[in-house]
Amino acid sequence: MSRLLVIAAGGTGGHMFPAQALAEAMLAKGWRVRLSTDARGARYTGGFPDAVEIDVVGSATFARGGVLAKLAVPFRILGGIGMAKLRMLRDRPAVVVGFGGYPAIPAMTAAWVLRVPRMIHEQNGVLGRVNQLFAKRVNQIACGTWPTELPGGVDAVHTGNPVRGAVLDQAGAPYIGPGPYPMSILVMGGSQGARILSDVVPPAISALPESLRQHVRVSQQAREEDLERVQNYYAEMGIPAEVDTFFKDVPERIAEAQLVIARSGASTVADVSVIGRPAIFVPLAQAIRDEQTANARQMVEARAAILMPESTFDVARLSEQIELVLSHAEGAATMSAQALSCGIPDATERLVALVEALAGDKKR
Repeated sequence: MSRLLVIAAGGTGGHMFPAQALAEAMLAKGWRVRLSTDARGARYTGGFPDAVEIDVVGSATFARGGVLAKLAVPFRILGGIGMAKLRMLRDRPAVVVGFGGYPAIPAMTAAWVLRVPRMIHEQNGVLGRVNQLFAKRVNQIACGTWPTELPGGVDAVHTGNPVRGAVLDQAGAPYIGPGPYPMSILVMGGSQGARILSDVVPPAISALPESLRQHVRVSQQAREEDLERVQNYYAEMGIPAEVDTFFKDVPERIAEAQLVIARSGASTVADVSVIGRPAIFVPLAQAIRDEQTANARQMVEARAAILMPESTFDVARLSEQIELVLSHAEGAATMSAQALSCGIPDATERLVALVEALAGDKKR
């Protein structure tokens, strides 16, 4: 029987996209793949190949729910660990890889108890809470962002963040610099952080000099409750815009863009750098460990991106930065090239090599 890889991941794109990339690659190598997640995470598995077995186990977090829900958390986690352990005893995996998020706790704990070879992959520039918990209980740590803040005495390997096949299809796509022709701005906020972008980006684009504004085309993700007002604003200002809650073709839109304005989630930074586009990053201020600032650091230091903390993110300043990029074709082209230099398109292959090494295919 083919060897089994268990992937333990939470229910956000930041965890699921790299997990999906690894799953696709390991299936192509003839492995069996099982995704261990909870009921919430199972709702985000539509992009995974059909060959991936979805294993739903109990888990929970203290960050949600009332008093009774919080009191039940330890029992739900213990139940999930017991279920994960039983399944691993019945069908022992060769390797378990955790991508973070509280739904990863049961499988990672079971792997630790059963001494199954295991590793974690951290997407952000700061270890998440769950990955911090397991950092000293795994055989290997792989980091998507470099440098990553690690606990004392812990070493890691920089693999980069695996990106989906649709992103790799656009990797290094030729960049058409800004000029007196239609220019595309892509705006992405993520489910948690789109509100401030909906408030600030439309008027900032409207405030551009007419010589630039007349050429701008916008694709913007917005929350459901903001959709109509953002659409109406662009229509009233005469700015061609496509506004939706979600775009299925984000990699293509990044490739077509002269400028990307986005939160600096790990997957977003990886996608933008692998394709190679100038960016304005607005880190999520409510991120507990300020990991989104850490995620953007490499591109900002390479002068491939402009960092705008929420404290400085207002209409006037953003309009000024957009004008700066779109008015200087040569500078924008340099930003694109520098972004590309930060990308790691073979991140999935690097991660696959670590999995194979843990499985005993190669000397560690």
